[in-house]
Amino acid sequence: MIRTSVMALLVLALPLGTADAATFTMKRGINLDIWETWPGEDKWDDANVILPFPEWRQRLGEGDLKTLKAGGFDVVRIPVDPSVFLSKKTEPLREQLLESVLESARMVNAAGLKAVVDLHLIPSGGNGQIGMSEVMDDPANFDRYVELVRQMGLTLAKEDPGLVAFELMNEPVVDCEQGEAKLWPERLKRLYAAARATATRLTLVLSGSCWAGAEGLATLDPKDIPDDNVIWTFHSYQPFLLTSQGATWAGDFIRYVTGLPYPPYAVPRAELDAVLDKVRAKIRAEAPMLRRAGMLAYLDEQIALIDSKEKLEAELDAPFRQVDAWAKKHDISPDNIYLGEFGMIRQEYNNPYVMPGAWRAAYVNDMIARAEARGYAWSIWGYGGAFGIVDEFEGRKAEPDVLEVVKGLK
Repeated sequence: MIRTSVMALLVLALPLGTADAATFTMKRGINLDIWETWPGEDKWDDANVILPFPEWRQRLGEGDLKTLKAGGFDVVRIPVDPSVFLSKKTEPLREQLLESVLESARMVNAAGLKAVVDLHLIPSGGNGQIGMSEVMDDPANFDRYVELVRQMGLTLAKEDPGLVAFELMNEPVVDCEQGEAKLWPERLKRLYAAARATATRLTLVLSGSCWAGAEGLATLDPKDIPDDNVIWTFHSYQPFLLTSQGATWAGDFIRYVTGLPYPPYAVPRAELDAVLDKVRAKIRAEAPMLRRAGMLAYLDEQIALIDSKEKLEAELDAPFRQVDAWAKKHDISPDNIYLGEFGMIRQEYNNPYVMPGAWRAAYVNDMIARAEARGYAWSIWGYGGAFGIVDEFEGRKAEPDVLEVVKGLK
């Protein structure tokens, strides 16, 4: 531990140059699935359940990855759930799990795609598992996470730095409240030092605080990470009212919202109002009594922000403009900026409503246009599941509309 700490301090002291060139380059990407069947932690000690890891390896092969390459993608973001590595249940399998992540990156590379290995904590572990809240709220758990970053860096360090990059933490949920002392900059330094202590050549992918949004990135001073082999990432699902309709995991409002078209002004106003009336009726019938009035007011407030072409474009542009200003201020090249997640829900689990493929394609096209106009790389969320653009559930194929957008890019 002492040797690791000394190495970390030396890494932070190295004058690695200005943030203008990363070894790893990318352009157009897709996020693979973090889980498909979500096996309980009680089964994580069973190699037949947990391996190969991540879980998509048990269903997807090199042929599926080559199809992504042929479809216009050049990079795959590989979400890896750190909870598995922080669980006592997996201690006997720890080396096999690390090796399996390495094999996954190599499989992606063999298909002609680059790989971003992304340590992707779920928001809260629950049932004794260690998720984002447990890591951020418990210093001992954060120490364990830092050690995992060091181990994963060591595992990936032998790979070609032009083919594999390492993302240290997905969407850190910290520093979201106004007026709070900022914790993320120092924690990011610790994670960076742990990664650089073992992965000296790999490009590291780093984000700001508070769900890796543009606002969190804009609070960082990249001079605190004196390294020119870094890519800075941000995520955007704006406007949330449209992209996450029906989601049950995103608070107690959006679950009642379905059927809003993209873009909202693409249909006659009377048609949009009819959809809104259905949403209001659902809120009045199903939402908690004391929350209904607030939800109805919030719905009106949010739709008023996006019900014209000009207003919707302003909402879509807002995070990009914030990142643009931050990058200009700190002399960050567009090549070193990555829109690591964006997407529109297709169908929430156990919800019968399915978002039309044409609406999803229109949204994705708008987001890609904004990223590429600035020279930013991007990765769509995601391969399968609720936001799936290739698969939906249980291996069934999603509508091809979004994939057709990517295939049609010049």
